Amino acid sequence: MSAHCQLTGRKPGFGHQISHSHRRSKRRFDPNVQRKRYWLPSEGRHVRLTLSAKGIKTVDTIGVEAAVARIRARGGKV
Repeated sequence: MSAHCQLTGRKPGFGHQISHSHRRSKRRFDPNVQRKRYWLPSEGRHVRLTLSAKGIKTVDTIGVEAAVARIRARGGKV
């Protein structure tokens, strides 16, 4: 599963893991991404969205119809 939010566009960040002795190795900071299923009344079907925790809260605030419209406006596939 790609660690990418369809609504907010959050992607992994990259940096270093720093040990106690201060040696550095590459690491990846993944966003908290979940696959969530919503009912889309206008189309009469369920849609499965890959959302970050912030994206799920945004859908709860603005509604699933507006969220899907935003994803489609960004060029995303639903």
